[in-house]
Amino acid sequence: MTDSTQPHFYLPKIFDNEGGWGPATHVIPNQFRDIPYAPYSKGDKLGRVADWTNPEVQKQDNREVTGRQGRTGFNRFNKDQQQAYGASFASAFAYTHNEEESSFSVVDNRSAIAKKMAIKAAGGGARNRIQNKQTNAVGGQGQGQGYRTVNQRVQGNRQQQGRKRYGYKDYDKPQRVRNASINIGSDWKVLDEIEFNRMSKLSFGVPEAVDIASYGFVHIYNKAYDRVNTKNEKVLQHIERVKYDTTTSEDPVIQQFIKEDKATVFASDTVLSLLMCATRTVYPWDIVVKKVGNKVILDKRPGGVFDFVTVNENTFDPPAENERETINSWSALCTEATDINDNFARQVVEKEKISFEHPNPFATEETKQQLASCGYRYRAFDLTSKAVSEEDAVDKINMIVRTEVDAAVKIGNHTALMTIRALNEFDPAAQGAGGALSWKKSLDSARGAVVATEMKNNAAKLARWAVQATLAGADQLKLGYVARSNPKDNTRHVVLGTQAYKPHDFATQMNVSLNNGWGIVKAVVDMCLQLPEGIYILMKDPNRPMLRIYSVPGDEDLEAYEEEEEEEEEEERSDK
Repeated sequence: MTDSTQPHFYLPKIFDNEGGWGPATHVIPNQFRDIPYAPYSKGDKLGRVADWTNPEVQKQDNREVTGRQGRTGFNRFNKDQQQAYGASFASAFAYTHNEEESSFSVVDNRSAIAKKMAIKAAGGGARNRIQNKQTNAVGGQGQGQGYRTVNQRVQGNRQQQGRKRYGYKDYDKPQRVRNASINIGSDWKVLDEIEFNRMSKLSFGVPEAVDIASYGFVHIYNKAYDRVNTKNEKVLQHIERVKYDTTTSEDPVIQQFIKEDKATVFASDTVLSLLMCATRTVYPWDIVVKKVGNKVILDKRPGGVFDFVTVNENTFDPPAENERETINSWSALCTEATDINDNFARQVVEKEKISFEHPNPFATEETKQQLASCGYRYRAFDLTSKAVSEEDAVDKINMIVRTEVDAAVKIGNHTALMTIRALNEFDPAAQGAGGALSWKKSLDSARGAVVATEMKNNAAKLARWAVQATLAGADQLKLGYVARSNPKDNTRHVVLGTQAYKPHDFATQMNVSLNNGWGIVKAVVDMCLQLPEGIYILMKDPNRPMLRIYSVPGDEDLEAYEEEEEEEEEEERSDK
C-alpha cells in the first residue's frame, strides 16, 4: 500500500481568542456574527415550545371575574417562564409575544347550562350583582380605599364573606422603618448582639421567690364591678392620685440593700418583665445597665417606653406612627391607654385599705393623703446555676426585684392580692384595630373571640402583665374592658366588663414560657457580670428581632439626651 492510499490524520487549527471568551470573531461565519454568545449547561431547565394553558386573558389576576386588585403578574397564572437554555445568561434569546397574543382567546365550547353554573359558582349572578351595587351605594359613599367599615359589610347570611380577610396582600405592604428608642452616640461601641431566635431557645428553672420587705398599702377591690356588662356599663372617671414609679437606682430601699450587700442584681418588675418577654416585642425599647463594683442594676430612663402602655403592638398593621395630631395615632393611643389603666385601677377599689409592713418609701408630707392604692413587695430570686456548689458562695447570684400589687380582694376568710390592668378599644374601623370586634356588641355574647383577638394583637403587653403578676406573687390578675363612649372622642370612656385570671393560668393560656423568660434573664445577667464597671445600654433593634448592648462613656450622654427630649416636648407644647 502506497503512502497516497493510506489515511492521514491532521490536527485541526486552533484559533485562540485573546480578547475574551468564546470563539474568535474572525472565525465565526458571517450569518452568526451579530448573535450574542450564551453558554449552555446541563443543569439548565428546558421550557415549553408552546404553552396553550396560559393565555394572555388570564394574566391580569382574574380581575374580570373576581374584581381583585392584586399586584400585576403575581398569581399562579403568571409565573415567570423558564428559559429554553442558558437560564442565567440567555435573556437575549427570550422571546416575548404580548402583542401577538393580545387578540388571542380560548374558544369556550361548553354548553349554556355549564356556563350558567360556573357563573353562579363564581358569585357573579345578576341577583348578586344588584345586591353588591346596593351595598356599595349605601356604605361606599365618601369612603376611599382602605379598611372595610361596619356599613360596608354585607348583611344577612353573607356577613362572613363581606368581612376583610386579614393577611391577604400582606406581602405587598411596605416595611415600616422605625427609629431607635434612644439616640445612639457616635462614641458608643457595640459589645454584643443577640438574635431573638437564639433567645427563644434559652431555659432556666423558675427560681423560688422569697419576700424580703413590703411597703405601702392597697385598697379592697369593689366586687360590684364584676357585675358590669355592656347593658350596665360604668363611666370611667378621672381620679387624681399620686403613684410613684421610681427608677431602680433612685429607689431608697434598693440603695439600702446595695449597701448591705444583700444581692448581686437589682431590678424592678417593669424592666424584668419586658426582658423576659423580649421575643414578643415589636416596638423599640432600651434598658440602662449600671455595673457598680460586683453589682448590676437593671434600670430604665425616666419618660421612656416603660412609662406608657402600648396598643395593638403585635397586629399585622399597627397604628400609624407618623401622624401625631390624630387621635388614633401611635403616640396618642399610648397616652390614652396609660391614662385608662391609671384611672381604672383607682376607680374599682373601695376606701377600705390594708397597710403593709412599712409606709410608702417615696411619699412626702404633701402627697401622703393623695397616694394611689399600690403596694411594693421586694422579693429575692436565686439565679445561681445548679452546677455551682453550696461552698462556692462567691459564684452565687441573687436578684432583688421591686414588684407592685394594686389591690386586695376578700375571698372568704382569706385576703388575696391582685394586679389590675385595663384593655381599651379605640375604633374598630380605624387603622391598627387588627380585626377587633365591636366590644359593645360582642363582649357579652362572644367574649372568647374578643379575648382571643386581644391576645393576638397585644401579645407582648398581655405577656408582660402576666409575668408582672407572677413576679409580685399576686393571686389574681383583674382585666377590665374599657371602650370609648364615641369612637371619635378619646376623652370619654365607659367600663364594659371585667374578668379575673390566675396569673399562672393566664400565662399558660398566652403560651408564655417562664422557663424561657428566666433563661433570658440569666443569660443577660451573666453577660453583664463579666463587663467592667460602667454604664451600658441594652437596646432592642427598631427594625430587626435582635438585642444589642452598647457601652456608654458616661452619664453625661444620657442626661443630655433626656434634656433634649424635655426641650422637644416644651417646643411641641408651645407650638400647640
